[in-house]
Amino acid sequence: MKSRLVSPTAEIQSRLQQAELICSDETSARVAGKTQWEWVFQNEDVCFHLICPTRGASVIYSVLGDHVPQTWVSDLFSAQRKHPAMQWQVCLAHQRRNLQFAIDAGDRVFAPMMKRLLLRALAIHQRRDTLALSTRYQYRLDIKRRLRRCLDLDPDQADGIRLRKRYEAIQENLFLFLEDASIPPTNNSSEQAIRMSTLFRKVTNGFRSDWGRDLFAAVRSVVNTGRRQGFSDLQAIERALDGQSLFQPS
Repeated sequence: MKSRLVSPTAEIQSRLQQAELICSDETSARVAGKTQWEWVFQNEDVCFHLICPTRGASVIYSVLGDHVPQTWVSDLFSAQRKHPAMQWQVCLAHQRRNLQFAIDAGDRVFAPMMKRLLLRALAIHQRRDTLALSTRYQYRLDIKRRLRRCLDLDPDQADGIRLRKRYEAIQENLFLFLEDASIPPTNNSSEQAIRMSTLFRKVTNGFRSDWGRDLFAAVRSVVNTGRRQGFSDLQAIERALDGQSLFQPS
């Protein structure tokens, strides 16, 4: 079975290497009693899983080769920040959690105002299809003005100070989704793609061999790509084993 999945997973990786938008995340995996890392690279059309010993940025380049996507969506992990894409959208779901942590820790100056700004931007994104182009443009300008006011604040609590410095450095990467409808504001789709892997690790405590690790990654790639192409899990696996393409004709 593993040998019959080599060609389908190679096709999935090839499609990924043509994508303009890539969302990525990683989670830990246990292989032969040692910690490794499961990476996922995905968008609306394709999903590629890889489990390997390193969490470094070299994984991204080994998967993508020379491909340079237009947009990357991820959290702030250092390896993800070394992506090759032309622009980078920071996952706002992660930032909302970080801001809430700062609020709970006692920041009353920066985090509450910044969190309200993120929620406002997300609400505008949800309504964008009902808004005129001129209205969306004015909203984008307003968001930028509000962001500048947030960054001009002077918090006195450690978490608020840390987050203000963070957003000062990445302010150009916070609201790209307001300018391009194809860019998601969060990386939730990547987290959903590796959720089953997290459950698998907790239930089984991982893999006994590299062979089992690679088979699992191939199956997850086939199943999650099949879902994006309109196939059930069983249909995707059957098509892959029969040598049929998972991708619908254009």
